[in-house]
Amino acid sequence: MQPRNMSMSGVVDLAAVKAAQEAKAKAEQARAEAARQGGGGAVSPADLVSDVDEAGFELDVLQRSTEVPVVIDFWAEWCEPCKQLSPVLERLALEYNGRFVLAKIDVDANQMLMQQFGIQGIPAVFAVVAGQALPLFQGAAGEAQIRETLDQLVQVAEERFGLTGLTVDADAAPGAVQAAPVVPAGPHDALLEAAVQALDAGDFGGAVQAYRNVLSDDPGNSEAKLGLAQAELLLRVQGLDPQRTREDAAAKPADAQAQIAAADLDLVGGHVEDAFGRLIETVRRTAGDDRDAVRLRLLELFEVVGGDDPRVAAARRALARALF
Repeated sequence: MQPRNMSMSGVVDLAAVKAAQEAKAKAEQARAEAARQGGGGAVSPADLVSDVDEAGFELDVLQRSTEVPVVIDFWAEWCEPCKQLSPVLERLALEYNGRFVLAKIDVDANQMLMQQFGIQGIPAVFAVVAGQALPLFQGAAGEAQIRETLDQLVQVAEERFGLTGLTVDADAAPGAVQAAPVVPAGPHDALLEAAVQALDAGDFGGAVQAYRNVLSDDPGNSEAKLGLAQAELLLRVQGLDPQRTREDAAAKPADAQAQIAAADLDLVGGHVEDAFGRLIETVRRTAGDDRDAVRLRLLELFEVVGGDDPRVAAARRALARALF
């Protein structure tokens, strides 16, 4: 079975920014509570890989995921590809030195967990970050591909949830677990929180301005970039009549603005390929300023979905063919 990769850059669900902020806040509260209760020391390398069952899932995966990303390796004794993949994951868990921990789950002994994660075949690898489950890949994967996925996971965990991992001490006794120190709030956290509150209240214009304020000081802030793209999309579709917009697009296949509006609705509805395909086809049918307007909107929608999503990569190739 070929690996099926996930995108680490955020989903089209337009509540994603709000959910990420809430999960980040919960993770910070959990780490602060652990520190208040006097946790000390560091984890032993032996604590970076563990066998987990249904009874221990709440503590060993869900609660631990508020401190550090937890990668889950679903395996079975009879699975030959698992025997190739599992040692690689175990070695990388040690090499990444606390930036994630590995939980190994035997599917034969834990059928309920297998069903809850919707696993159709093994090996299957998931991650849980701040209580949120993310599919990573299914099937045997090469080490370079695994490293790339883990790098994305670590980056997302740090940037979106403030999870910087565990401190590892080679001399520490096994089981002496301590999260890394709580990361102080960033200089733009208040503005990001204001943007989330504006989104929640339906004030999309206010959210757009709040994200722009962050980016004016910190142009590379990935959370603000994603939030701005989503807020601008919501602001654009706020006044659209969906039925009329789609009828207009169907009647005017070469009308750039009609197709742009319909593509925005497609994306809000979660129809990513439809939105991309609509605009790429319009690029083929138009020229000059109209074509450029369609191309620019398509690039904006790429930002909403995330540049490392495979659907974006495929659409970029299709756009290049349409343009040249």
